[in-house]
Amino acid sequence: MPLKMEELSVKERIERAMNAIDWAEFVEYTMDMHAADIAEALEARELDEIESFLERLDAELVADILVEIDEDVRSQLLKTYTSEDIAHELVENMDSDDAADMLSELSEELTKEVLSKVDDKEQAKKIAHLLTHDEDTAGALMATEYVKVQEGLTALRCVAAMRTQAENVDRVHAVYVVNEDDILVGTLSLKKLLTAKRTENISELYTPIRHTVLSTTPAEEVANTMQKYDLFVLAVVNAAGELLGRITLDDVVDFIREEAERDYQLASGLTDEVESDDTVFEVTRARIPWLLIGLFGGLIVALMLGENEGDIKSVPALALFMPLIAAMAGNVGVQSSAIVVQALASETKEQNIIAKLWKELSVGLVNGLILAATMYGAGLLLGYDQLVTITVAVSLLAVIIFASLFGTFIPLLLNRFNIDAALATGPFITTANDVIGLIIYFQIGRYIIGY
Repeated sequence: MPLKMEELSVKERIERAMNAIDWAEFVEYTMDMHAADIAEALEARELDEIESFLERLDAELVADILVEIDEDVRSQLLKTYTSEDIAHELVENMDSDDAADMLSELSEELTKEVLSKVDDKEQAKKIAHLLTHDEDTAGALMATEYVKVQEGLTALRCVAAMRTQAENVDRVHAVYVVNEDDILVGTLSLKKLLTAKRTENISELYTPIRHTVLSTTPAEEVANTMQKYDLFVLAVVNAAGELLGRITLDDVVDFIREEAERDYQLASGLTDEVESDDTVFEVTRARIPWLLIGLFGGLIVALMLGENEGDIKSVPALALFMPLIAAMAGNVGVQSSAIVVQALASETKEQNIIAKLWKELSVGLVNGLILAATMYGAGLLLGYDQLVTITVAVSLLAVIIFASLFGTFIPLLLNRFNIDAALATGPFITTANDVIGLIIYFQIGRYIIGY
């Protein structure tokens, strides 16, 4: 018994569509599928299979799929298009912000060539303007397609004005109201418009605008604003208050995802963003700086061990606990720095950050006491010398407290100098705490054991 369409997964439908023997069968398997689902299913396919599949779809759906598909796959696909195809089949079927994002992946020369072949010169001009905005700003996130009406219109004339503008807007997230000087003054609820009398004036219906951002506003601030006030769409204005564009929730979600990936790479010790199609040299360049820092830290540890060689020979048992001290210092430091980076990312107020600093100190003290007591008991049970056991336990307490403070302070310091605090959660904290933790260990050993 053949399976019903709804019983097939997206991948199964894509598979059957690729093997369809005629157009009718292809349409049967692909109709009503969302572009995001198709994109996800295609990402695991070979490039020639993706090309063959997309060739059988209409241009509007192909454009939507390329917006959703993985950036690396899109980059490979764009190489198979001519500049004219990119202009007519893709750009002309995309929102301005999506088109700008896609074109930013191309060379400057090819981008200019594509825009010169876009039929709608006004749209091409808007996209070119979007490309001038700095990355990770509101201007780079916004789309220039929106619906705006004059506050002096009646409800009837407002509907007519909206109808002519809506032809160029895929989704109407908000209706913006401007005054006679073209300054944004508010938003209009569709419910109020539908229930208003035909002769009623828009100035009596709109809600005054409360939240806007400038085109130069950092994207992170845009995300925080939309999150704080539960906004689905946010207007972008210039210094005079004129409407430039709008940012929707899906644009912000994309930014947050990319920012999270970037922070994860920074925390992993990658100085540059790494893509799957990057060359060996590009990947090496992104990884080598922090690996060199780790190597430098290891050399410092080696030199320090050389300086303390006599101490280790006097009390060989000290060497057994060096990995423990270093590991605990690194782990605690990374935990503390991650908490602070999270607080900074959510724009926690300074007094709250200070409170977190004290909290981390308290947590470090409690954790240190618990682990030190556990270490002391375990050391005695395993038959280690009492002075060595006390040295390890006290060192563990001191190292954990220091690592908590160090892991909290460094992100705050980096943030003060406008350096991405995510750098602090990776190899830097781990290496620094390893080195300083062992220094503390040997100093406490000298004091307690007296070698």
